[in-house]
Amino acid sequence: MKKTLFAGIGTAVVFAIGVIGLFIWISSGAGSTYYYTQIENAKIEEVDSRGGVIDFQGGMPYSYTLSAYDENGNGKEITFGASRELREGAFLRLTLMPVRGVVEWSEASYDELPAAVQSKYAPVAEE
Repeated sequence: MKKTLFAGIGTAVVFAIGVIGLFIWISSGAGSTYYYTQIENAKIEEVDSRGGVIDFQGGMPYSYTLSAYDENGNGKEITFGASRELREGAFLRLTLMPVRGVVEWSEASYDELPAAVQSKYAPVAEE
């Protein structure tokens, strides 16, 4: 009986440590990667209230689904939210985290894009 109790407590402790470690890893930004994209407002979607369903866009009224590229030029479709319509043609650096998706974006100039990403886009005149 004591062996079973100690085994159960040991399993619970290991599980709790694993959950805490996973939470720290996710919230620390470890494992995040950067993707780069260019805004196309033709692909914007206004997001209505989700009626109580979990909103992974964080209440952002606009949703973009755009092709984005990592520093090696590997592409994928990424969806992210914005609080406003973004500037047409602007380049963005997206911070993408496992499980959480896009956690941050910031505008970047063409010259700040990695060379493999620059080859996917034509330079845009800065305003």
